[in-house]
Amino acid sequence: MTSPDTAPTKHAASALYRAIWRWHFYAGLIVAPVLLVMAITGSIYLFNTEIDDWLNRDTRFVTAQGPAMPVSHWIAAAQAAQPGMVASVDLPATPDRPGIVSIAPAKGEPVEVAVEPATMHALGSTVGADTLVGMAREIHRSLTMGTLGRRIVELVACWTLVMIATGLYLWWPRGMTFDLGGVIVPRFRLRGRLLWKDIHAVTGVWVAALIVFQILTGLPWAGVQGAIMRQGVTWAGIGYPSRGAESVPMKSVVKDAPWTLADAPMPQSSTEHAGHGQSATGGDAAGIAGVDGIVEALRVGGITGGYRLTLPAGPKGVYTASIYPDQPQGQRTLYFDRYSGKLIRETRYADYGWGARAIELGVQLHMGNYFGRANQILMLIPCIGIVLLILSGVIMWWKRRPAGRLAAPPKVPGAPVLGALVIVGIAGILLPLFGLSLIALFILDRAIMAAGGKKHA
Repeated sequence: MTSPDTAPTKHAASALYRAIWRWHFYAGLIVAPVLLVMAITGSIYLFNTEIDDWLNRDTRFVTAQGPAMPVSHWIAAAQAAQPGMVASVDLPATPDRPGIVSIAPAKGEPVEVAVEPATMHALGSTVGADTLVGMAREIHRSLTMGTLGRRIVELVACWTLVMIATGLYLWWPRGMTFDLGGVIVPRFRLRGRLLWKDIHAVTGVWVAALIVFQILTGLPWAGVQGAIMRQGVTWAGIGYPSRGAESVPMKSVVKDAPWTLADAPMPQSSTEHAGHGQSATGGDAAGIAGVDGIVEALRVGGITGGYRLTLPAGPKGVYTASIYPDQPQGQRTLYFDRYSGKLIRETRYADYGWGARAIELGVQLHMGNYFGRANQILMLIPCIGIVLLILSGVIMWWKRRPAGRLAAPPKVPGAPVLGALVIVGIAGILLPLFGLSLIALFILDRAIMAAGGKKHA
C-alpha cells in the first residue's frame, strides 16, 4: 500500500524520468548519424601509420639505403617528377623511410613525393586527401563540407555530452534490490526490446568516461569552441608564449601545426641580408638552395631527422623546423632567417603554459599516439562502443515506434526539471554552438507539439 506522502514523490520521480528520457531521445536523434561516421573514421585514423604502410608500401619504405644526399637534391628529384612550388620537406627519423617533399602544383591538391635519400630516386607521389587515411581524417573533421561540416561535427560532440549525462541518469539503479543484471552486464535471458535496452545501457556505462574524454580532447580543434579555448588559455597566460603580433599565424604557413602554436604569430626574416643572389619569394631556387645550410645547422644542434622543414613563404618568411613526436614533451619548433640562416627563435613544450601543455597531452592521447599500441586499442574501445550504442538505440526505437510516427517520448507537464535546465543552461553558455542548438530545438519541439495538438483536435 502506498502512503499519501510517498505517492507524490513517486509521481515526481516518474515524471522527471520521462522528461529526461525525452531529452535523451532528442539528443540521439541529433547525433546518431554523424556520430556513427565519426566513430568509424576515428577508428581508421587511430591506425593511420599502419594503414598507410599497408596500402602505400611502395612510397612508405626505401629499398636502397646508404649515406643521404643533400636535401636540396631530394627536392630537385621530386620537382622533376612533380613540377610545382615546394612547401616543405619531411626528413625521416629512420633509414628505412623516404624523405617526403610536399609540392603545390599549378592546379589541384598538394602532392607528396617520396624520395630515396641515398639515390634521390622518386618512389612515387600521393595526394593526401585521396588516400583512405586522408579521406577518413577529412570526414572526421568536417564531413568534407568545409566550415559547415566542422560546425556540425562540433555540435554533435556537444550533444553527445547531453546523451551521456541523460543516459547515465536513465541507467542509474533504482529501488532497494541491487542486481548486476541490466546494470553492469546485460541480462541475456531476456528477448526483444528489453535485451537491446540492457545492451544499450550497459555498453554506455562501460564506455561513457572514454567517450567524454574523446570529446573533451577533440573540442580544442573545433572551430567555435576551439577558438574560445585558445583565447582563454592565452588570456590567462597559460597558453603559448606571447611575443606580440609579428606576422601571419603559424597555421597559415606550416602544415599540421600543433594546437598551441596554430595561431601564434610567425617571426620574420630580416631583409637587410636580402639581395645576396636570393630571390625574395618563398619556394624559389634560392629558398631551396638554403635548405642544406639549415639542415646542417640542425644536425650540429643534434637534430638529424624526424622533423618537417617548411620553406620560407614570402620575402620575410622563415625556415621552420617542426619536431612533433607522439609524446608532446618532445615538441620543438625552430625558426631560421631565410637570408642569414641564423636561428631566430626556438619554442619547446616547456615554454607552453600549463593549460596548453595539458591540451597537447590530451590531443596525443585522443589520437592514440602517446603510449603506442595500447593507446590505440584504448581509444578504439569507445569507437566500437559508440557503434553498438547507436545500433542498439535504433533497434529499441524501431521496436517501440508506431508505424509512420517519430515516436518521441511524450511531453511531461509539470516535470521537476529545474535543476536539469539550470545545468543545461550553463552548458549552453560554456558551449555557445550547443546553446544556439538548444534554442532551435525548443522552437522545433513547440512546433511539433502544436502540430500534434491540431491533429488530435
